[in-house]
Amino acid sequence: MKKYFLMLLALGLVLTSCNNDDVTPTDSTEDPVEEVKAIADYPVQNFMWKAMNAYYFWQADVADLDDSKADVEADYAEFLSTEADPADFFYKICNKHWKVVGDNDAIDRFSFLNENYKDLVRGFSGVSKSNGVEFGLSLYGEEGSKDVFGFVRYIVADSDASGKDIKRGDIFIGVNGTSLNLDNYVELLFGDLDTYTLSFAAIQNNTITPNGRELSLTKQEGLVENPILFSTVFEQNGDKIGYLVYNSFVADFDEQLNDVFGDFKAAGINELILDFRYNSGGRVSSAVQIASSVYGTKTDELLLKSRYNTKIMLESKEGFGETNFTSTTLENNTPLNALDLQRVYVIASASSASASELVMNGLEPYMNVVHIGTKTVGKNEFSVTFVDDDENNYFYNSERESHINPNNQWGIQPLLGRTENADGFSDYTGGLVPDHELREDVANLGALGDPTEPLLALTLSVIAGATGKSNFVPVYPVDLISSSSQFKPTSNMMLMDGLIKPKSSADQK
Repeated sequence: MKKYFLMLLALGLVLTSCNNDDVTPTDSTEDPVEEVKAIADYPVQNFMWKAMNAYYFWQADVADLDDSKADVEADYAEFLSTEADPADFFYKICNKHWKVVGDNDAIDRFSFLNENYKDLVRGFSGVSKSNGVEFGLSLYGEEGSKDVFGFVRYIVADSDASGKDIKRGDIFIGVNGTSLNLDNYVELLFGDLDTYTLSFAAIQNNTITPNGRELSLTKQEGLVENPILFSTVFEQNGDKIGYLVYNSFVADFDEQLNDVFGDFKAAGINELILDFRYNSGGRVSSAVQIASSVYGTKTDELLLKSRYNTKIMLESKEGFGETNFTSTTLENNTPLNALDLQRVYVIASASSASASELVMNGLEPYMNVVHIGTKTVGKNEFSVTFVDDDENNYFYNSERESHINPNNQWGIQPLLGRTENADGFSDYTGGLVPDHELREDVANLGALGDPTEPLLALTLSVIAGATGKSNFVPVYPVDLISSSSQFKPTSNMMLMDGLIKPKSSADQK
């Protein structure tokens, strides 16, 4: 019996010992299992890096875009995971993007993206969500004031605003009862509010003063804006002068644009005014068309040269990146109506950018380009839309939408290169300087197309050879801080569509 008791005691001790070993100590210092990162877990960041590594203009200047970054799969996956937000990742791999380093230190001022590439594409076709009020924004009040007012530039046809009591020259200072300032104007005017009420003001004794008028406006999805706002022919001192207000380079309206030049040609004009004051850019193909319609369909003469990143330029053949004048529209190959002029007058402002500047700079070696207005934005870079379609080397193609990764609908619009004219000039990042300077006058915007509208009147006087500049001193000159056009997908855009092609799979082998 004693022997049996001792055996049970020993077994109990063993069982107790085993049970104690199974208990996890509460003060364990063991490291948790580290999560292994995989490239497949970051499809958006991976697509962005691949496209930027291959095509971004400043690829050689960005350490994170070096080819070696993807050499070790585990390290590359870890790198892709460093930014959970794809937008943050994109701006991080740009070259000192303004969103990262601020305006003063920025090199890349214009690359951007959208989580839905379709929004980009619609914007490039002149389609947007808008109430139809196009406006500029400026500061007012005492020195150092952050108060902001808006002034209506024009109303888009067939929009919500086009049927309401609002017109060019109207001034507004508030949204839904809140006064506009530098801290809130973006959210109030360009935020999630589809319907808002504007509070208006007037200029009294050179001061912006509330007048108690209000108006409700509603943004509509899919509003299509025709960039050809106005065209006519003036007769002055025996001259026939064509005048065109063109607000965006949109390929969908290239045929109508050609028709306008057909009307000018039929009228026998000998002078031309291109009003680009509100044109912040768009498609390069449309810019090539309008430049050719002005100068001539001289397809053997160079309009622009495009400079890409070091990798692309080393792989390119002679003549790569050169674009001559054209004799037809890009999409339909319609013969161009060309004027074959020796001089063109361009009204341009601090809102004129990219493709607008390309036309002005591209024509300069061949004809006298007379610039009236103010200094332009200074965007001499171009871009292309990229999507997650690796079989097409990430280039967006409307006929390949079914090939785009359905789990990644992001579209990126990075800068691919820089344009220069036939003389090799491209150094206008500070803006193109006017020959005859005049800012718009908030107190007297005038009607676009009216010969007494200040900028048009000055241009007509220059054509007549009598500038009379003292007659064009603005009472309340525009000091622009932003505008509605800055929040459109085509803002400051030089979209290099149809002029460059993705490399084929055979080319890459």
